[in-house]
Amino acid sequence: MNVPFLDLKAQYLTIKDEINASINDVIDKTAFAGGPFVAQFEREFSDFCNCGHAIGVGSGTEALWLPLLASGIGTGDEVITAPTTFIATAEAISFCGATPVFVDVDEQTYNMNPDLLEAAITPKTKAIIPVHLFGQTADMDPIIKIARKYNLVVIEDACQSHGGEYKGKRSGSIGDAGAFSFYPGKNLGAYGEAGAIVTNNAELASKIQMFRDHGQSKKYYHGMIGWNARMDGIQGAILSTKLKHLESWTEARRKNASLYNELLLNIDGIITPYQAGYTRHVYHIYAIRVKNRDKLIERLAQKEIFCGIHYPVPVHLQEAYNFLGLSKGSFPIAEKCAEEFVSLPMYPELTEAQIKYTTDEIKKLL
Repeated sequence: MNVPFLDLKAQYLTIKDEINASINDVIDKTAFAGGPFVAQFEREFSDFCNCGHAIGVGSGTEALWLPLLASGIGTGDEVITAPTTFIATAEAISFCGATPVFVDVDEQTYNMNPDLLEAAITPKTKAIIPVHLFGQTADMDPIIKIARKYNLVVIEDACQSHGGEYKGKRSGSIGDAGAFSFYPGKNLGAYGEAGAIVTNNAELASKIQMFRDHGQSKKYYHGMIGWNARMDGIQGAILSTKLKHLESWTEARRKNASLYNELLLNIDGIITPYQAGYTRHVYHIYAIRVKNRDKLIERLAQKEIFCGIHYPVPVHLQEAYNFLGLSKGSFPIAEKCAEEFVSLPMYPELTEAQIKYTTDEIKKLL
């Protein structure tokens, strides 16, 4: 049996006619850059996230970057985030001219440990970016409380948690803004690059809208120096089509995760994902932890079971961030997890038979 790590074509085939019709509609109306299809998706996604505003952009990286710019983050400032994340979180900080400062993660949730947050704050700190890793929201109440105490902006990196919830609130709606990626493999994925920012702050939304469109509030009138970060019309139409299915796909992911949990329960040498009581986990990634993970991945591949690693090197140990002067041992929990993570196949179309085959082979190998 073949078990791909991700099967985007399986999903496409279930909605092929809807997708093709939406693409043809954009082509018929020649609404390729921004335009009505992006605006429609923005309305739908803001409603989905229970936010007043959504701004479609060209990627998740831009979705992280623009709220920082619009919040006035710049040279000499510091922004606190977690080292267990994709590098885009730190890149967005760096491209504002600011410096990323890291706080180690909780060993159960793999998200920012709020107990360590206050000690990382300095007079240069201007913002916090908690990362909702793998589809589970960070513990936001203590983070927000500390942020308000020090007058800091909170931007949620919700790039992996479309539809995730924290105490009944949708991810992205809790801080000052939330950033989403629609990279094709995400729970809500475009057919190319795309992202969005959500916020309940009308002034912040207005600034972000200007930044993403060359700093103009109307054509050829530029109130600020901006950037071209517009979403393509075709991506907006595709995302509108797929958004209608997101809740059912999320429940399928959660059902798959539950089956994995059941079949891997009490197996020596495996730590399965922990779901905190305050969250609705949407399982963008189903990551177990094991020792000698490279050998396990190699052996599973021989059985046509294909896994991934998210992420093998924490951001503070990446060569790109050598200038921060951080070394191994700086954030021991993040580093330990990075050496043990194995991302098992996870997508809505994954079958019960594929999951059972995968877990049976893992048990044999361990």
